[in-house]
Amino acid sequence: MIHGRKNWVVGVLLSVATMSWAQAENAASEQTISLGALLQQGGWAMYPLGIFSLAMFYFIIRNLIILRERNLLRPDLKDEIESMMRSRDVAGVRMLCAKNDSLITAVLDAGMERISEEHTFDAAHVMEAVEEMGNEQLVTFMKPINYLSIIGGTAPMLGLLGTVSGMIKAFSIISQGGMGDPGKLAGSIGEALVTTATGLVIAIPAMIAYFIFKNNFIKSMSSMGRLMGHFINLYRFSTPADRSE
Repeated sequence: MIHGRKNWVVGVLLSVATMSWAQAENAASEQTISLGALLQQGGWAMYPLGIFSLAMFYFIIRNLIILRERNLLRPDLKDEIESMMRSRDVAGVRMLCAKNDSLITAVLDAGMERISEEHTFDAAHVMEAVEEMGNEQLVTFMKPINYLSIIGGTAPMLGLLGTVSGMIKAFSIISQGGMGDPGKLAGSIGEALVTTATGLVIAIPAMIAYFIFKNNFIKSMSSMGRLMGHFINLYRFSTPADRSE
């Protein structure tokens, strides 16, 4: 009786050990599929998608640094610019703008350049120069933002192209009687699925970043227009006692 119980306990323990060993072996076999092997399974489409992913990270980091409002509008220069505009120090404003390259200084310098060329103040001509430079700066700053939109729109299509390529290979294997070799068939189907997933993984953050950067930059452009109107009015309505010329 005792020996029977011992044998039963040993049998249970052996069964549990065998099941645990089998589960560990299955888990180990699953872990052998590394990220590199998974990406390699995607085939040729993974190379351009890899370039897209690097470009996406580059433009996101670049825009995070350059499109900060304090870098675009330079609030640290506001008091100094106001003082020079009240005294109508055109040369001083242009020198300050040349030393501090930014969105608002480039636009302000264009307005001051129009005053220097005409040797008089014409509000319509000055605002025309400001608007022209503002549009030019808008195009310049929007280029790296639009690149994110291009990446976000193209990556899924490239992934879909890789999917079509993988499915063509899968059907080609089937037509050649490759149903008896699941490895070849699974490789082609894996290529189809991996490229689609990779394209979406790249496109989703790229499009989110695009809309965030675009909206923030449009907000900065609106603030810049308001500041430019403020500076021009300071110059226009400065009293003779405030002028240093």
